[in-house]
Amino acid sequence: MYLKTLWSSLKFIVLSFLVLGLVYNLVIFGIGKLIFPGQANGSLVVQNHRVIGSSLIGQNFTSEKYFQGRPSATTPAYNAAASSPSNYGPTNPLLIKEIKTNLDRVLKENPGISASDVPPQLVESSASGIDPDISPQAAYLQVPRVSRLNHISKLALISYIKDNTVSRFLWIFGDSYVNVLSLNLEVVKLDHIEKQS
Repeated sequence: MYLKTLWSSLKFIVLSFLVLGLVYNLVIFGIGKLIFPGQANGSLVVQNHRVIGSSLIGQNFTSEKYFQGRPSATTPAYNAAASSPSNYGPTNPLLIKEIKTNLDRVLKENPGISASDVPPQLVESSASGIDPDISPQAAYLQVPRVSRLNHISKLALISYIKDNTVSRFLWIFGDSYVNVLSLNLEVVKLDHIEKQS
C-alpha cells in the first residue's frame, strides 16, 4: 500500500514537471515567438545587420550631442542584468545627493534653463533602473543642445518628438513617453542628411 502511494506520487510529480515545467513554457514561448516575434527576441533594434540596442532597455549615451535618458540606478550604469531601483527613501541623504548631482549635470549640459524647468525624470532613476523612455517634456528640454551640437534644425527634432510620442494608454493610464534610442537614431539620420546636403 505504501509503495503504491509512493509510486502514484512520483508519477504525479514527473507528470507535473513535464506539463508545467516544460510543455507549458515551450507552448507559451512558441506562441510568443509566433505572435510577437520582436518582443520575444528582446525588442532588439538592428541597423546595418548589427544589433545596436533594445527599445525596452535604456542605454548610456555618453556624448552630449545625443538625447539623454533617465539616470540609471544599476551598477554599472544601464546594466540589464542588475535591473533594480536604488531603494532610497525620500529623506535619504544619498537620494538628495544623487538628485543634486544629476540636476547639476542637466543644467550644465543645457545652458539657459533653470532648475524648475527640469522634469523629475531627468534627475531621478526609474524603478527598473534602466527605463528606455522619457517624457516629451524631457525630450523638448534637450532639443536646443542636440540641435546646436549636431547642426540639425530644432523644428525637425520637435516634429520627430511629436510624431513618435506614445500617448497614455486608453488616454487615462500612465504618461506619454518617447523612446530615447529612437530619438538618437533619428539624430544620426538627420545629421547624415545634413552632411550630404
